[in-house]
Amino acid sequence: MSSITQGSYPPVLQDAERERLVQVVKDWTVAHGLTVRPPPAIAGNDAEGILATSAPVTLFPSPFPKSCFEEAKAIQTTYNDLYALISQDEEFLTEMVKEVADGDEFIANLWNVHLRVKKEGYVQNLALGLFRSDYMVHQDESSLQIKQVEFNTIASSFGGLSTQTSLLHKHLAQHEYPLLSFSAFATNLDLPSNDSAAGLAAGLRAAFDAYGPSTLGHPTCVLFLTQSGERNVFDQRHLEYALSSSGSVPVFRLPFSEILTHTTIAPTAQRQLIYALPSNPSLVFEVAVVYLRAGYGPGDYPTQQAWEARYQIERSNAVCCPTVLTQLAGMKKVQQVLATPEESNTNSVPSALAKFMSPTSEKTQRLLKTFTNIYPLDTSPSGLHARALATSPTGCQKYVMKPQREGGGNNFYRSAIPEQLKTIPEEHWNSFILMEIIEPPALANSILRNGAVEQGGVICELGVYGTCLWDQSSGEVKFNEEAGYLLRTKGDKSEEGGVAAGYGCMDSVALV
Repeated sequence: MSSITQGSYPPVLQDAERERLVQVVKDWTVAHGLTVRPPPAIAGNDAEGILATSAPVTLFPSPFPKSCFEEAKAIQTTYNDLYALISQDEEFLTEMVKEVADGDEFIANLWNVHLRVKKEGYVQNLALGLFRSDYMVHQDESSLQIKQVEFNTIASSFGGLSTQTSLLHKHLAQHEYPLLSFSAFATNLDLPSNDSAAGLAAGLRAAFDAYGPSTLGHPTCVLFLTQSGERNVFDQRHLEYALSSSGSVPVFRLPFSEILTHTTIAPTAQRQLIYALPSNPSLVFEVAVVYLRAGYGPGDYPTQQAWEARYQIERSNAVCCPTVLTQLAGMKKVQQVLATPEESNTNSVPSALAKFMSPTSEKTQRLLKTFTNIYPLDTSPSGLHARALATSPTGCQKYVMKPQREGGGNNFYRSAIPEQLKTIPEEHWNSFILMEIIEPPALANSILRNGAVEQGGVICELGVYGTCLWDQSSGEVKFNEEAGYLLRTKGDKSEEGGVAAGYGCMDSVALV
């Protein structure tokens, strides 16, 4: 790999070379579904929804330390186990919700859905997690280490497009890079395989099989709940197609806003979720698995009816991916308490982590190495210290402030933190966490976005997918696998990295 670590990478392209490579990437991405729906400003009068455009993507795979990549993949099943355990601990989650709910109506409403179902009684013990643990490489004086950015428990996107991005870069390495005037680097690129679409589909299939046949005589299905006007539809379709190809598994898509229109609860003690096909309501299916690619933010719940829809899903017999409890396990507050040691002994394993894992085990120690400094913004001693940092024009420069949200575009960085806190009542500051910004090594790449090439410094974020199926009652884990990876890259002047939110782009790793 000396051709990447030494000399110019990515190679400097002549104008004609760049033009050819861009055209190849445009054609390949459209031909292989590495695409998104165009934004409204570009789509114009596409009333029939027939247009697609290349997803933002790098022209070259980005160098990534092999040791960091392998460690992130190796510990994913441990993270799966950890978050399955957290999802089963209602007492722990109760305390987490209490910490933030007063200043976060969305979290309070999610918790209320759980309490309503709990009062009535849950009828489905199985829970499915399609997780993604996101990391950046942190460079200090002596080493490179992965540090966790966040752990996603709902709507962990881009597993479908990530597989296609890896295939794109392998195609370019085989057929296009050797044609460049600076072609020596292309002969020994270490491009690992990436079966994220198939891996995530395997988790859905495990839940579908565990549900078993209908007791009502209906065919069973998997239901994808999506956002209306979803631009990232092709990423989701790749998962759907991978699941369908694994056997006869009917898969349907339903906008989150139409749950109450097209689903009902069977009048039985088991409360089966019944789905009537909108195009032919006489075709009725029993929903074995509900996969939420919506419902992760307040925008999906504009009315009380939307909360009733989530309640209907949660109280049904369908295996939910995720349940409300699993979604809440992904709160940034949970990440913070797992990583924050006690005031009296800053060298100890945090008590929250020790609650779920043996403090002396190798697995625990490996997870600890991925944690970065995260602080509460409450009135505890560490919280007061964090408040002083967050409100200081100089102290805030190494931090990001995060709410309890998924989906990108929700965070506040550096100088924006003190100004944002001025708009929030101080008694609600504890609904945020303060996280030390991870400092990755300098990289460069070329990004193709909306037909134009952007060149310059970039920052990469690695996500590792995991699938886990467990029994909420007995704690038995029935399926636990690492399920491929995602690499998102953004310009080094951008704070956020969400591709769907318009900040980052798709990428793949070249191991170094």
